[in-house]
Amino acid sequence: MRPYYLFLLLLVLPTLTMAGTLHGRVTDENNRGLPFASIYIKETASGTATNDQGLYQLQLSPGTYTLEFKYVGYRAHTETVTVGDGAEELNVQLHPEVLNLKEVVVKAADEDPAYTIMRNAIRLRKYHRDEAKAWSARVYMKSVARMDKVPPKVLGIKVVDVDTGIVYLSESVSELAFKKPNKIHERMISSKVSGQKKGFSFNQASEMNISFYDPLLKVEGLSERGFVSPLANNALFFYRFEYLGAFEENGRTINKIKVIPRRKSDPVFSGSIYIVDGSWRIHSTDLWLTKDAGIEFVDWLRVRQVYAPVAEQVWLPVSQRFSFEAAGLGFKGGGYAMGVYSNYKVQPAYARPPKLEEVEPEPPEKDATAAKQPKRAKYKLVAPEEAAAEAQPVISEKVFSKEVLLVEKGANKRDSAYWASVRPVPLTQEEVVDYHKKDSLEVIKNSRPYQDSLDAVRNKPSFGSFLLGGYTYSNTYARKFYRFDPLLSLTGGPSILQYNTVEGVAADVRLNYLRSFEDRRSYQVEPAVRYGFSNEKLNAKLRINYSYDPFRNSVVSVEGGRYVYQINNQNPISPFVNTLYTLLAERNYLKLYQRDFGQVHYRTELWNGVRLSTTVDYSHRMPLENTADFTFKDREKDEPTRFTSNIPVNAELEDAAFTPHEALTVTAALTFKPGQRYISRPDDKINLGSTYPTFTLSYRGSLKVLGSDVQYNTAGLSIRDDVSFGLLGRSKYSVLGAVFWGKEDMRLMDYRHFNGNRTLVAGVYEGFQLLDYYRYSTNNRYLEAHYEHHFNGFLFNKIPLFRKLKWQEVVSLNYLNTQESRHYLELGLGVEHIFKVFRVDFVTSFQEGNRARTGIMVGFGF
Repeated sequence: MRPYYLFLLLLVLPTLTMAGTLHGRVTDENNRGLPFASIYIKETASGTATNDQGLYQLQLSPGTYTLEFKYVGYRAHTETVTVGDGAEELNVQLHPEVLNLKEVVVKAADEDPAYTIMRNAIRLRKYHRDEAKAWSARVYMKSVARMDKVPPKVLGIKVVDVDTGIVYLSESVSELAFKKPNKIHERMISSKVSGQKKGFSFNQASEMNISFYDPLLKVEGLSERGFVSPLANNALFFYRFEYLGAFEENGRTINKIKVIPRRKSDPVFSGSIYIVDGSWRIHSTDLWLTKDAGIEFVDWLRVRQVYAPVAEQVWLPVSQRFSFEAAGLGFKGGGYAMGVYSNYKVQPAYARPPKLEEVEPEPPEKDATAAKQPKRAKYKLVAPEEAAAEAQPVISEKVFSKEVLLVEKGANKRDSAYWASVRPVPLTQEEVVDYHKKDSLEVIKNSRPYQDSLDAVRNKPSFGSFLLGGYTYSNTYARKFYRFDPLLSLTGGPSILQYNTVEGVAADVRLNYLRSFEDRRSYQVEPAVRYGFSNEKLNAKLRINYSYDPFRNSVVSVEGGRYVYQINNQNPISPFVNTLYTLLAERNYLKLYQRDFGQVHYRTELWNGVRLSTTVDYSHRMPLENTADFTFKDREKDEPTRFTSNIPVNAELEDAAFTPHEALTVTAALTFKPGQRYISRPDDKINLGSTYPTFTLSYRGSLKVLGSDVQYNTAGLSIRDDVSFGLLGRSKYSVLGAVFWGKEDMRLMDYRHFNGNRTLVAGVYEGFQLLDYYRYSTNNRYLEAHYEHHFNGFLFNKIPLFRKLKWQEVVSLNYLNTQESRHYLELGLGVEHIFKVFRVDFVTSFQEGNRARTGIMVGFGF
């Protein structure tokens, strides 16, 4: 076969080398470069865009081409050029569009012509959104982030290794495929990150593929609500429109419409949108989002898109660019992400496109007010004719799966010659320098002396880190990290110093050692020592955790020793909150026991969307008693303490006390998320969301073997989800039901406990805020449900003060049904994002329909 391959290579090689280069500059009327001007090649349904200096370049096979140069606000210019096998230069000057106002007589009561145009575009929105049954394209993306100002310190912490100028520069080339109704797949074939030859770009063409034909646009990370499109069915409720005029382009009339928010606080765009007359489709956009629209993290975002006919009666974007600026905490910067689409392959959905035919409006009613009403033209929709099914679809069904992005293994191995041949948008001089500088310095930055010098700054201890934040000692070059807990933890995490009535002052010292590897494997070693100064008990344990398969997120861990744990294994009260309530309010909610144990845990993803988690634990469990009663609260000399016993009160047990015993416990959970989408990269897999809920089937049980004194079984089924309702906000819910059987011998720690709370500090929000920690713990069947709806400012944005403060409203419902609790219900009304991080809820509980308790909870609500 070798002679055959050689002959084939000789035939193909000339076609690979016979490619010409067309380059040049697109300028305005003053010879200034026009950044992000669009160049569309009609013969290939491909295009490119200029860089920030107005420069462009194209790799073309020899032949004659018709090129259309466009820039929003300027008249399009068409050039016919013949390309050979060498380099050709073509410079083009564009002139501002001359807008012609239609000759209409506008009376005081008449409506701006923009509304008729936009109503027609809205009527045909869904048809234009769906006019391609399937399509594929090659997408070149470039992302640039730059820093213009960097503070020396942030919150007292010195800023290290952040310079002004370009901080992130990345390019990628992907093959993007789409099929109705919502199937999408992207294959990244090349990736380049400045200063990271082994890294992969964060560019994702499928995420950038937003369309204003969708009524609500979601831009990840910018807003929880999304933004209303000017073409949404309810757009007239959110926008005012102003007709600015029209211009001619290739025999088509293009209307320029000014887009104006009706209310300052609405999640909407402002700027200009261009609509093709007659077909009422989008020609291009130049739209802005500002802080008034409720965007987070950036000050403004600009979206520019250019559409073109890529097939008969099908228009799709040929270029788009998102620009932004942001400032905060002394930092100031900006950047952009741009995409250029080429090599379109399209399967049209319609053989004949839809259209609107104008009909004679009905005569107005003869009354006093009729003469004041404007006469609006009426239109009849002529439905499109469905296209016949093609014998060979342009995209194979095999392309689509739950994998939305595949990064090829050698994507980051491309050399500079490759990028010079495929890059449709020339680099600016600053970008060329950034690549050269950072790629040259990469070896130095990855060297031990350089990493050690940065670590020397990072590793300097501070009073704040030891007290509240915790301290991390890094050896970045060796990928070794040592983590110490803070003395006090305000967020509910572990802390070194604690106080409780069992141990008195307790010192809980943990060291977390992490060693990671280049292939994303890692292991952790966590020794811990705990000493109670009142009960004089010394405890110690060791945990070893090994993560060995980043594609399946597989983890195995071994843990053992003697330690102190909460009887409620969900740890409903943090040591810090319990310390405050014990010392200041004489309330000892924390209930502890001691165990000598050995435990093995395993977790993995069996296949996409299905995860397994198992644990085997053997423990010798021992009761503990109160040994301390110190409190800051004033108490009379003979006044008895208000502290309660370390034995909790439970409605199903006369006495919850227990004697030392052994228990062999096995737990297993199988979690299933139907339709889970994911990203495949050469070194790991990233799981994304799904439109379906998450289901979990769980089991926990103990057998009287190997000396175990406990025997029982329990199994449960849970469902949880996070559902978006667009502008109305989002809801989170979870429902769990379970049963017990084979209950021959159980202790309180084997019961099912519920996340309760008896403090002013909000507990876990997917839990109960007014429920006792142990009263309704059960070993019988139960049903637990939680629901929260975050309005994301839907109501509060109507109130100027709340809108300025950026407070948002939230409602909650918690329900529990056990043998003793019967119907227990909590209803909550809250405000979140107070000073960006706090949340306050007013909660009322009901027992069998009767009001039981009320309370105000303060927690964190980002």
